[in-house]
Amino acid sequence: MAEVQANHKNEKVGEVVSTKMAKTIVVQVTRRVPHPLYKRIVSKRNKFYAHDENGTAKVGDVVRIIESRPLSKLKRWTLGEIVRRAVDTSVAGLAE
Repeated sequence: MAEVQANHKNEKVGEVVSTKMAKTIVVQVTRRVPHPLYKRIVSKRNKFYAHDENGTAKVGDVVRIIESRPLSKLKRWTLGEIVRRAVDTSVAGLAE
């Protein structure tokens, strides 16, 4: 009877498209669904504002966001984990 139930909050995985706000990231979640009439697979995209306390996520990272209480007018999600880091395309090593 003393089992602890896991917290089943909604989770989504998407790509970070903006980190320009303080402690906030914008995550674009893409899902592929069949068109209701033509049955062709189409991509649908949604943007979610998520809380990133430490500013660890960068643009291009694939992240998992977890549903949370309302943190602001648009923020209803928090950063859960970074699934995959973006490829670093800086040319710092080549500018010698």
